[in-house]
Amino acid sequence: MSALLDSLQASFDAMPDSAVNALGLGNLRRAAMRQAIRDGLPTQRNERWKYTGLRALSARRFVAAAAAPLLHPAALDDIPSPRLVFVNGIFDAALSKLQELPEGVTLGALSAAKALPTQDLQALFSRTFEATDEAFARVNAALASDGAVLMIAANSQVEAPLHLVFVGTPASDDIASHLRHAIVLDDGSRLTLVEHHVCVGNHRHLASHLVDVRLGKGSSLVHARIQDEDAGATLISRTDAQVGADASYQRLDLDMGGALSRLELNILLAGDRARLISGGALLAGGRRHSDTRLAVTHAARDTQCNLLWRGLAADRARVAFFGGITIQVGADGSDARLSNKNLLLSEGAEIDTQPVLQIHADEVKAAHGATVGRLDATSLFYLRSRGIPAAEARALLTQAFCREALASIGDLSLVEMLSPRLEARLATLEATS
Repeated sequence: MSALLDSLQASFDAMPDSAVNALGLGNLRRAAMRQAIRDGLPTQRNERWKYTGLRALSARRFVAAAAAPLLHPAALDDIPSPRLVFVNGIFDAALSKLQELPEGVTLGALSAAKALPTQDLQALFSRTFEATDEAFARVNAALASDGAVLMIAANSQVEAPLHLVFVGTPASDDIASHLRHAIVLDDGSRLTLVEHHVCVGNHRHLASHLVDVRLGKGSSLVHARIQDEDAGATLISRTDAQVGADASYQRLDLDMGGALSRLELNILLAGDRARLISGGALLAGGRRHSDTRLAVTHAARDTQCNLLWRGLAADRARVAFFGGITIQVGADGSDARLSNKNLLLSEGAEIDTQPVLQIHADEVKAAHGATVGRLDATSLFYLRSRGIPAAEARALLTQAFCREALASIGDLSLVEMLSPRLEARLATLEATS
């Protein structure tokens, strides 16, 4: 057994029975931990982990956080309310601001909220993970005793964005935290949600997130995720979303931090006329490794997906992207589009991209494309000829390149909020490339 799995097994053995058996999931938790230990961590011989080696991570040991460290409220001044805050994987009631939740909104920590619909959560969290390469999903299912629960009642129109905040901060040991989240929008509801993964101080923690999203008929969710963790952190995130009839899921991901980050988005367009818009920017410098996998399944008639992702790699960083679209039998009238463009900003950087399109239905529209290259020399020359210094010209081109992904979300206020973070990270990449 690897040192990583050995330390995670020790954390599971130390969990109190009340945590293991919470929501009546004790047997499922124990089974998930046994499966993770039995099958071990995936290797690069597994197609889904082809570009991401786990040898260095497997040799490390982590402990569970005993208590949330004290964090000054000023550290989160730029994140408005309503917000739910976790520090090193532990719910922080003092930093959270839940006093002004709109009508029809249930938002709380799994460990702290007493009035959550237990039966609904049991159904969501009773999923099993049968593939041998789903080690981190299994570990999360076994060890996660906390997370965010967000439920929007039918026909509720929530105007102000809600914020989920996950903060990594230094501790005496390297910490492994595991959070499981439920996001459920009932029929006809509307919401904007922003996830913040940030750091206050340097650390080398491991964080895993498993997110279940369910969108009812005619509902609409705008979901932005900003991952800007410390350069030593490891983040393993997976979102499984099911989009109902006439529902809309708009997703934006900025993946900018961490030594190793892995993001899986599994989206099922389950109802007729379900729609997905997914945009993202993957930025990597230094020796950072960023791995993103999209798996979109069209399972109903007249469904749509538009995937627009951009990647940049500098120094000796590596970006890997997989974009998979499957149009199932009977999903006639589907419209699927994928664009993944990437820029190499230095000789030592590497980008791997793999678009995959499988069609098993008739009368569909589908297109995909992926490119890897460098900044356009003609555009750069044009800006230089207008008196713009080389560094500034490069910055303007990279900003325009990434802003296209932000614009896909179609929410100007959200774009304005995210743009400064993106530009700050791009400036760092340009300075080191």
